[in-house]
Amino acid sequence: MQPNNSFARTFLSRLLMLAVIATAGKAWAQTAPVGDAARGRAYFQVSCAICHSDTLGPDNTVIHKQGPSLVGVVGRSAASNPHFNYSAALRQSGLVWDEATLYRFLANPMVAVPGTAMPMPVPDDASRADVIAYLATLKLPQGVTLNYQTVVPGSGGMNPNDWQRQAPGIEHHFTEADLPAPYATRSAGNGPQIVPQPPGATLSVPPGFTVKKFAQGLSNPRLLRVAPNGDIFIAETGPSRIRVMRAADGADAPEVNQIYASDLDHPFGLAFYPPGHNPRWLYVANRNSIVRFAYHNGDLIASGQPEVVVPKLANTTGGHTTRDVAFSRDGRRMFISVGSGSNVAEEMDNNPPEAISAWEAENGKGATWGPEWHRADILVTDPDGRQPLRPYATGIRNGVGLAVNPETGDLWVSVNERDDLGDDLVPDYVTRVREGGFYGWPWYYMGNHEDPRHAGQRPDLAGQPIVPDVLEQSHSASLEMTFYTATNGVAAFPAEYRGDAFVAFHGSWNRNTRTGYKIVRVRVNQGVPTGEYDDFMTGFVVDDSSVWGRPVGVAVAHDGALLVTEDGNGTMWRIAWVAH
Repeated sequence: MQPNNSFARTFLSRLLMLAVIATAGKAWAQTAPVGDAARGRAYFQVSCAICHSDTLGPDNTVIHKQGPSLVGVVGRSAASNPHFNYSAALRQSGLVWDEATLYRFLANPMVAVPGTAMPMPVPDDASRADVIAYLATLKLPQGVTLNYQTVVPGSGGMNPNDWQRQAPGIEHHFTEADLPAPYATRSAGNGPQIVPQPPGATLSVPPGFTVKKFAQGLSNPRLLRVAPNGDIFIAETGPSRIRVMRAADGADAPEVNQIYASDLDHPFGLAFYPPGHNPRWLYVANRNSIVRFAYHNGDLIASGQPEVVVPKLANTTGGHTTRDVAFSRDGRRMFISVGSGSNVAEEMDNNPPEAISAWEAENGKGATWGPEWHRADILVTDPDGRQPLRPYATGIRNGVGLAVNPETGDLWVSVNERDDLGDDLVPDYVTRVREGGFYGWPWYYMGNHEDPRHAGQRPDLAGQPIVPDVLEQSHSASLEMTFYTATNGVAAFPAEYRGDAFVAFHGSWNRNTRTGYKIVRVRVNQGVPTGEYDDFMTGFVVDDSSVWGRPVGVAVAHDGALLVTEDGNGTMWRIAWVAH
């Protein structure tokens, strides 16, 4: 009987991983700094608490967020916490979370456990030791029975926002009148289990379109942007690099697929400058800086080291780490989105009214302070970064994707709103961004709806938050957006699509019944959004617990096709119009 080569490779890979971690553990025991639990708690609250809970809820309820609860993690086997959908890589790792193993894992999770869904490291040795010292204090209570949250399975009912009801052409239109009261349903910790594409599983698009896998083997692919000559640039955030692809018009796969630049700091947003057909620079939004590479059409590898344009965006880098960058239509302004460091500014101290007034005079209406300074904002400066960085708009919790409407010049943003208020609060959104506008976070949402966790704290802001243009199903995780601009090409969409926007929904974790995991079409009439959006590409959800794709990036190819990245299995898809 011949050996199972796949099994043998997996087994040997696991042995090698364990040996590397064991060796690192011995080195750690000899060289690791002594951690301070108090400093570790402070770091955890700023950098980790948005995804991981360090406390138990009422009646000893274990609280899973986007990541698993870390209460009792030290000494626990990896992926052993019930009712959390861990990645296959972590489930198969065989690791036990002792302090040495945690030290190795947190230094670079994606190297320690290839395939893990936890991409963010604690790269500083001292901070890592502090965090581990704090985690060691999170003991399970003795003599009590833990109560694990369970997820209510999807009913497949008539709610078109549940995954069972998603299909191309399904229409959605939310208004303020549709908002439920806070806590109308229990907040869920319902992250998906990522699985390979099941045999026979397909994606659905409207009649007249085809969708095909364009590329695979990508590592944590995030936003993508298409250069004027048609080359496709992809930010691979986990390995901190930029990939470039080249494909002939109409091709089903790239003919060139290589690394353009590496050794960056968790890049996410990309933009070519100046606007037009002959850019001279490729800008990259790192985790806490903006850099640029000298660029000429057709470059497939960076010609030199990046130039730092904005050396620092904010005082903190934890929480939401995605940054995007875009330029005004006339090329005079550079916009940068910086997401919040937390869910609802839990670690931000209260300030007296006179201090707030002075702060807002310099930083804008509703601007946050402390660890949230320059967070939950869209910032603006000039393309060379010479002008002081200042807020263009505030109260935008996590503006993941920026886009400038080529018809009107308006700046648009795709936003992830806050969690833990129930299945249908708070809606994510896409909106035009008003200069000087305040969009509510953390005190208000969707206009004049006060967040109960900040009740009575900012009565001076009542009635001032702007209602976004397009409200989306809560917890859809609205990521990159793009305007459809193609007027010709072998795959170009019908004229009725021109001027509309396409948005990638990464998919829910804070909703009892799964939603998202799709591409939607936002309706735009002469540059003005109607408030409606339609499902456009669906099919990534397998069942109540599993998905095989999580859309992130969306862009229009040179030939008019729509390109989509997803970071669940590291693939890119091409949607083309074929019913000519």
